Parts: sequence; structure tokens; C-alpha cells
Amino acid sequence: MGSLVAALWRMLHPSSLLLGAVVFLLLANFFKNRIPKNYPPGPPRLPILGNFFQLTLKEPHLSIQKYVKQYGNLFSMEFGAWSSVLVTGLPLIKEALVDQGHNILDRPILPVRKRIFKTDGLIMSNGQEWKEQRRFTLTTLRNFGLGKKSLEERMQEEAYHLNQAIEEENGQPFNPHFKINNAVSNIICSITFGERFEYQDSQFQEMLRLLDDIIGLEVSVWSQLYNTFPRIMNFLPGYHQTLFRKWEQLKLFISHVIQNHKRDWNPAEPRDFIDAYLTEIEKHKGDDASSFNEENLIYSTVDLFFAGTETTSTTLRWGLLYMALNPEIQEKVQAEIDRVIGQSKQPSTDARELMPYTNAVIHEVQRMGNIIPLNVPREVNNATTLAGYHLPKSISQD
Repeated sequence: MGSLVAALWRMLHPSSLLLGAVVFLLLANFFKNRIPKNYPPGPPRLPILGNFFQLTLKEPHLSIQKYVKQYGNLFSMEFGAWSSVLVTGLPLIKEALVDQGHNILDRPILPVRKRIFKTDGLIMSNGQEWKEQRRFTLTTLRNFGLGKKSLEERMQEEAYHLNQAIEEENGQPFNPHFKINNAVSNIICSITFGERFEYQDSQFQEMLRLLDDIIGLEVSVWSQLYNTFPRIMNFLPGYHQTLFRKWEQLKLFISHVIQNHKRDWNPAEPRDFIDAYLTEIEKHKGDDASSFNEENLIYSTVDLFFAGTETTSTTLRWGLLYMALNPEIQEKVQAEIDRVIGQSKQPSTDARELMPYTNAVIHEVQRMGNIIPLNVPREVNNATTLAGYHLPKSISQD
């Protein structure tokens, strides 16, 4: 019997073996990714790759608009081993995220996010851990001024520093990207670190550069390739490896801030978010089920910067662009500001109700501007029906 097997093996040509391997992979991919009954329609997909090359990463919203015209506001796409359903249009988004929020609640653990965040922090955690972290964070942020006059005063101070930095350009053209990032990040710093940084502070600038680079690299083609083929990409060079290195540098920066806080930390008088979190860690010491630990503190702190800095900075940059492109609207906004606030007074939220035109322009910027091309993905944690289509319970990928 052994000699017969050996003879058959010798007869097999390498090309036959290769063909057999390809057929096996295609069949395995077919059976693994069979489309469930009454699943949302979508564009044709390639074996193994799926729709990877059909979504323009730099302008994904434009690709999505094309498929909305063809398939409607609910359609499916596939990226390697990941099946996705894209939801567009306000009524359907509201039904998915509000009316059926209990069924579409969790975050999918994509390979890049799993490598960076594991399943910790505010954005990537699920279940009980997410509830604990969210409840603590909301309470702590309120305690340190969120929605209160004290935070407004910090914003007014930072607006003054931003205005000074812009005036230093003496009317010459400049890129406002980092100046705006400086100002917005300083508001987060005042709550998280208990201090603001000068715009020339080298450590502060390094942190902002790392945050900016990580956001850009996370949506790059390399990261999407890593999401599709994580086991292969782990061994290959590329910008995904740069992303992981920069993430470790950012973690180290936040870790140093935490260690500095520990030196003069007083549990009875928390100065900021980090102090309050350290107190919570101490409170749950010895409780193995608790999600409060220093690793989670790092992830939650970074999440606050990602969530609080990028969206606000992007909104402000879109606002500047639209003002420059629409000078007649800019003049009306300026006239209302001059009439209600004047040139010498600091703006305040109390004036909002007296400035309907300016308020409407801000809302229009948020509507028109491409603030977040794609929302943070959700996962179907309970099988459900949306717009008449069946959405099966998600199966976590490793």
C-alpha cells in the first residue's frame, strides 16, 4: 500500500498540486462565505478578496453613493473574511442604531483594531466592560466640567491662544491643521491630564503627530490588507508595521503621564480623568472581574483624544473651507457676531440663542462636510430584520 501511495505521489506534477490547492481554497471560501437567505444584495465579489478593490479608501462615501443608486440604502459587501452590511439614509440609520440598537450594539474586532486596542477602552470594548467604562467616563467628565461653565471658560481661554497663534502668521497663507489640533487637543488635555500645553511644547507636538499619523495609517490600504489577511501581513513589511510602532510610542507617552500622576496622586482630591481612574483602580483592587486597570486607562485616554480631537478639528477645518468658498455667507455670520458679541467680548454658549444664522451655518457645515466618511462599525449581536432583509448574528473572526 505504501509503495502505491509513493508511486501516485511521484506521478503528480507540481502544477497539479498547485491547481488542487487553488481549487480547495476557492471551495473553502465558497462554503465559508455562502450568502444567507434573504440577505441584503450587493456588488459581485471576487473569491477570497471579496469587494476589497471596489471601495475607494480615500473617498469611500463616493463608492457607497454609486452602490446606493444600484442596490438601495441597505446593501452588503465583503472584505476578505469579513462580511459587511452598509446602511445609509437617515430613517434607516435611525432604525438600525436607535430602534434596533439592542440588536446592533457591539463592536466587531477587526484585526488591526484587535492588534492595537485588543478589546479594551471605550470604543472597542463590548458587553459589561463597555458599560462599566462608559458609565465611569461620562460621570467623571461631568465632574470635571463637561456641560458646565468651567469647561466653557477653558474653551474661551484656548480660543484666545488659537487666535494669537493665527495672528502670528501676519496674514500670510498657512495650513491651519495643526493649530486647530493644538487648540482642540488642549481642551481634552485639561480634562484628562489636568493641564494645557503651549503650542511649541515638543512633547505635546510629538503626541499630536502620533495621533495624526495613527488616524491616517489606520484607514490606509495597508491596514485594510491587514484586516483581510492578518496572518500573512504579520510577516510582511509595510505601513501597517509603522502603524503598530507608532501606536506603541503613543502608549508609552500616555504611560509616562500616568506614572507622573502617581507621584503626587491624592485619591481624596482627583485633579483630572487620570487621577479619578487611578482611584477607581484602587477601589477594585483584588477584583479579577473588574475592567479597571492601567492598560485600560491608557486605551480609554487615547479614545478620548481620538473621539474628542479628530471630529471637532475636522469640523472646524470644513467650516473654514466653506467660509472661504462662500464669502457672502461669511459676511452675514461676521455681521451677526459683531452685532451680538462685538469685537472685544469673548463668545459664550449663552449667545447661541441670539445668533440663529450662525447656528444654522454651523449645522449646515456638519451636514455638508465629510466629517466621518464611514461611521465606527457595529456588530449584529442578535439576529434581526432590517428593511425586510435578514441580518444574521455576527460570528467573531480570529
